[in-house]
Amino acid sequence: MITSLLIANRGEIACRIIRTARAMGIRTVAVYSDADADALHVRSADEAVHIGPSPARESYLVGEKIIAAARATGAEAIHPGYGFLSENAEFAQAVIDAGLIWVGPNPSSITAMGLKDAAKALMQAAGVPTTPGYLGEDQSPERLAAEAEKIGYPVLIKAVAGGGGKGMRKVDSAADFADALASCRREAASSFGNDIVLLEKWITNPRHIEVQVFGDSHGNVVHLFERDCSLQRRHQKVIEEAPAPGMTEFTRAAICDAAVRAAKAVDYVGAGTIEFIADGSAGYIKADRVWFMEMNTRLQVEHPVTEEITGQDLVEWQLRAASGEPLPKKQHELSINGHAMEVRLYAEDPAKGFLPSIGRLEQFELDGSVRIDKGVYQGATISPFYDPMIAKMIAHGSDREGAREDLVRALNDSSIWPVRTNAAFLMNLLGHPDFVAGTVDTGLIERAGDSLMPPAMPSDDALSDAAQHYGRQALAGFRLNAPMQQDIRLSVNGQTIAVHMPIHDYIDQKPLAGPMAPPTASWLSEEGQTWRIEPLRVSGVASGAASDGAILSPMPGRIIAVAVAAGDRVAKGQKLLTLEAMKMEHSLVAPFDGIVADLDAAEGGQVSEGVLLAKIEKAD
Repeated sequence: MITSLLIANRGEIACRIIRTARAMGIRTVAVYSDADADALHVRSADEAVHIGPSPARESYLVGEKIIAAARATGAEAIHPGYGFLSENAEFAQAVIDAGLIWVGPNPSSITAMGLKDAAKALMQAAGVPTTPGYLGEDQSPERLAAEAEKIGYPVLIKAVAGGGGKGMRKVDSAADFADALASCRREAASSFGNDIVLLEKWITNPRHIEVQVFGDSHGNVVHLFERDCSLQRRHQKVIEEAPAPGMTEFTRAAICDAAVRAAKAVDYVGAGTIEFIADGSAGYIKADRVWFMEMNTRLQVEHPVTEEITGQDLVEWQLRAASGEPLPKKQHELSINGHAMEVRLYAEDPAKGFLPSIGRLEQFELDGSVRIDKGVYQGATISPFYDPMIAKMIAHGSDREGAREDLVRALNDSSIWPVRTNAAFLMNLLGHPDFVAGTVDTGLIERAGDSLMPPAMPSDDALSDAAQHYGRQALAGFRLNAPMQQDIRLSVNGQTIAVHMPIHDYIDQKPLAGPMAPPTASWLSEEGQTWRIEPLRVSGVASGAASDGAILSPMPGRIIAVAVAAGDRVAKGQKLLTLEAMKMEHSLVAPFDGIVADLDAAEGGQVSEGVLLAKIEKAD
């Protein structure tokens, strides 16, 4: 058995691996960048090694630094987690060549499944059903367009080296094909250094079904049943569950057997996931309407739902397989117990197009009635350098509805501020009628649209409570002959709200003691949503609020482009400047036709959230 382990990752997955390793008596070594010097995974490990600057390409993606850290600390093995270098065959081979144990599949297996076209051809040879499409070497636009016509629209263009939703375009008609192909290739070349694509038939009401497989070095391969990962936004999974709704035992056997054949075709060792696309138009999954998409040669973000329904620790399985042991269970010893659901809690703001939200977690309390896999703690800082997922919340119940209700309750009872999260969005999604009924597909979030968005403002009751709070603070010296009605003007996430209240609702009928400090900003949490509340005018005392033309920084970040100058005339929707944060770009645009009356932004400058960057005045 491995006795010491370096985790070549960060965040919640590093913490997750450390937890199992510690339970097994294995010494753990963390690696960290500048931004992660005080991160939870660094605090949790037995030892930690600094590997470079904050950008991942200078730290977590530099294989030589990670291998050097393992050698320096005497670690026997390296676990890559997921993301970063987890599916990099060259890194896996370098680890092995350095005399270390690689906790993952053989490099040859990673290579075999790394390109979607080659993997699809391999699966066809193994008798695994694949989606109708085109895998040919002729990549000319003319040939691809002709093949798309043969397949029949709509079609899906996919980069063969793609992943994470990048390099994918749905095309509905021949007129749109050329532009979509060019766009897909540009993105693929930029993200993966490979612009080769394949074509697939677009499946109506697509369901994303994946099967957890496991192999060992003794030739054993088993499956641990399926997961449904159909709830996706921009091809990124949002909610996962196991088992899949609408899955018959006959179909389950067909899909899981196909997954085992797929793993055996590449002599698979360790944890892997065979991903299928299913046609859900019948309302349930039919065995002859499920096709292979790709294989992920690593542990998946959503592995906890499989652990919950099977009672198995998949990280322990990985470590035992890497140590040369046979799998802990045979196929007939594995069974499904109840139902599990997982939500991915992101530091992002749904109201601002899901922009990442960064900053210090002044408050971070997650309801402990469900399983929590987290990578942060109260007081930690969410940096702009990495994926914004801060935790996963996993509920396990005797049935699907029980798990769903537990997850909704846990989200509702959690409190996070001032960093914004998608908690309210997740609650709305869990409560959507189609999700409750189990009739999900990959287009549900897009169809539901704004109905999933959290409210822009707190409820009237919550605003009333906030107004009472500030009324008590501000009305020191109030006398009984003063007006008995009062407008409490509040800034709620930058928007002015007037709450009209009788004074007797929030004061005693006698003068208040003083002196008192001026009212200050606070935070209000309600049903997974958090707002910044600040008094603008209480009892006739006013403070300034930004005009409609004020352009404020929506989040901390770096200004990477300024497109206008003071005095310029601008049109509504015209780009003013571009802000970069958390590896994303956000364009700030003119709210109406006007003139740039003020500009306080320079390219390369760092700005905080809520800073006035520009002011637009309406033109005469």
